[in-house]
Amino acid sequence: MTTSTITVVGMTCGHCVKAVTQEVSAIDGVTHVDVDLQSGRVTIESDAPLDASTIEAAVDEAGYRVAK
Repeated sequence: MTTSTITVVGMTCGHCVKAVTQEVSAIDGVTHVDVDLQSGRVTIESDAPLDASTIEAAVDEAGYRVAK
């Protein structure tokens, strides 16, 4: 199991959390997603390491962006 943490910019409410959680959870191999609204931190657990561009695409699909 692999855990990675990213920071997402632009989330302001529970709907934002839900949207990011749904999109990131849909990535193959993801087993758990925890989003902290206040800090913008998203912790992702997966079966194997995930490609950063795959995570960024999922966050983008939710309408937000990953902080660089």
